[in-house]
Amino acid sequence: MQFKTLDPLLHSQLRLAIMSLLISVESAEFVYIKEQTAATAGNLSVQLDKLSTAGYIKVTKAFEGKKPKTTCKITAKGVNAFETYVKDLQQYLKP
Repeated sequence: MQFKTLDPLLHSQLRLAIMSLLISVESAEFVYIKEQTAATAGNLSVQLDKLSTAGYIKVTKAFEGKKPKTTCKITAKGVNAFETYVKDLQQYLKP
């Protein structure tokens, strides 16, 4: 049997955690994602940027008063990539 190559962008533990979180919600704020993934702010920022550059998520930056607010949302391309990744990963789990 020929195994499919897993999407290297999603094969990172933190990026996979981000995508797993975003696929189950309409959108999520940076602080919430940071808390749920236990990532540092710096590392999370870098990983969100990689996912955004790939078109897997949309990052919106705004202000609530004087406080910055970053919100992330999975895109249709991201949903497709995530579902494909999960399907491809399942072939590794079958005997």
